[in-house]
Amino acid sequence: AVEYAQFEANCCAKLLLSYEVTSVRNQSTSSISWLTWIAILVAENKCWSCAEISQLEGKVPWAEDSYLKPFMEDDSLLHSLSIFDDEEDEDCGMPVVTGECSVGNGRSGELQGNGLNTIIDDCSDISARFEKAVTTESNGGDNNGSLSEEQTDRQLKITRASVTAKEIKKVDDNYFGSYSSFGIHREMLGDKVRTDAYRDALLDNPSLMNGATVLDVGCGTGILSLGFSSAKAGASRVVAVDGSAKMSSVATHVAKNNGLLYDENANTEQKGGPQVISVVHTKAEELNHKIVVPPNGFDVLVSEWMGYCLLYESMLSSVIYARDHFLKPGGAILPDTATILGAGFGRGGTSLPFWENVYGFDMSCIGKEVTGSSARFPVVDVLDSKDVVTDTAVLHYFDLATMKESEMDFTASLELRLPESGAAAVAGVTWCHGIVLWFDTGFTDRFCKDKPVVLSTSPFSTPTHWSQTIFTFEEPIAITNEKSVVGSSASVGSAECPAGTIRSRISIVRASEHRSIDISIETTGISSDGRKRSWPAQIFNL
Repeated sequence: AVEYAQFEANCCAKLLLSYEVTSVRNQSTSSISWLTWIAILVAENKCWSCAEISQLEGKVPWAEDSYLKPFMEDDSLLHSLSIFDDEEDEDCGMPVVTGECSVGNGRSGELQGNGLNTIIDDCSDISARFEKAVTTESNGGDNNGSLSEEQTDRQLKITRASVTAKEIKKVDDNYFGSYSSFGIHREMLGDKVRTDAYRDALLDNPSLMNGATVLDVGCGTGILSLGFSSAKAGASRVVAVDGSAKMSSVATHVAKNNGLLYDENANTEQKGGPQVISVVHTKAEELNHKIVVPPNGFDVLVSEWMGYCLLYESMLSSVIYARDHFLKPGGAILPDTATILGAGFGRGGTSLPFWENVYGFDMSCIGKEVTGSSARFPVVDVLDSKDVVTDTAVLHYFDLATMKESEMDFTASLELRLPESGAAAVAGVTWCHGIVLWFDTGFTDRFCKDKPVVLSTSPFSTPTHWSQTIFTFEEPIAITNEKSVVGSSASVGSAECPAGTIRSRISIVRASEHRSIDISIETTGISSDGRKRSWPAQIFNL
């Protein structure tokens, strides 16, 4: 009954919207309070009437603070109602009766016209349907009751899908909009490691590129397709795709200004050069709605899709879609591998050293607070290689030519130990303050047979605009290569009983917020004699 009432409240939300504009918003109440109040009444088998609500004066019954906590956690209806605030200028998919509001003499504004009567009539119909459903349920249920439940489930799914689609569109619009300014493109183009890797892979592999049809997903300014890559590498046709209207226009102008823009009406003599590039403003998933894709697909799919910690922004899903729908069988995807790696970092990787001596003053209290915040939020920054205190370990490997989209979500473990030899070897106890992650992408000899290339964002390599992603432990862990003291009662990971190995179980999944990722880290210290100590899991969002 509660679930049914929550669904039917979608229709009553029309009344809430109109009422909130006046009485509800003036009393600083919320949709959450209103829905919680209704759900509790239904759960207690008490009656409620939308018509009565519309006649309320003074303080509304759901204004108590106790109603601010949702009756059901993760209630999708609350997300449905949030679109009223976020998208007031858009069609919410719900017929909302609007009217003029007036506020004066301390009274709430009143709806004008017949809108309110229409709302109350609708809500009365809801009440009748609800009573019928309750009656059916109390009689043990029948086919009609089952049908009603199935219809309700379908409507709930439709509502959730509609809200999800709106949220995704909003995030996508913001995402593509963020790439409409030139500052971020200046940063990427100025990233020599990034740009050189793509240039070498495209220009130094003529056996792959000569005469090929190429799809560039997320072209931006078009540098991979235009300036020195696909077209000049000998490609016979290049389609550059970008979801940003601004950057699609920019890439088109750049292609035209450099004599590379495709003109289907021009003959060979008129072209006077390799005019092979078309720029399409669209998401990769909607490309076939914009152009006619070559019958056999593209020979090469190239994309610079990587985000912080590799998977932030979730652009990889678009690349996988393009690979599955537009790349010919056996076609090349560049890059074709990606690997997430990690290591433990020491005190120098935190902000503590800076705050301990600020122009001769001790501000370590600030450093401790900043470090505490870092234990809740990931930090994207360049980590000095000298602050890496453990060996490097591979967290996860992706074969971009074969992986499924679902494999973007994964759980894997890192085994971190101190180096046992070489210049990095350390005697005694070392304190590990957290884990740093980075990625390498490979243009391997599977497709780049003339010259394989690796693009690395390692702290041991030249810094890139991706930097590294730093996850700070709630408390540092002592680690050593030496044997533990037998019989010691000290906690593993302490100075008296340092761990020999730090094992971190890490999960990276796409977050409920589109294009974000959630990272959980479960850390266990293992002493040389096999004793273990685990710390509470830490959850980060990026």
